[in-house]
Amino acid sequence: MVNGRRVLERFPAGGPRGSWPAEEFAHARRMEGLPAEVVMDLVTDTFLVIVRGDGPE
Repeated sequence: MVNGRRVLERFPAGGPRGSWPAEEFAHARRMEGLPAEVVMDLVTDTFLVIVRGDGPE
């Protein structure tokens, strides 16, 4: 967990589909009950699917 955020998955920003893979992954996690969201990590040029706070481990 970093800064109160747990990273579930990382997706390269330079991929041909942009953020879609990350958005699809986050949507699937939300359907499972996790409050997943997509954020951009500019330092590593990746989309991160995260859960904020102390979500289920």
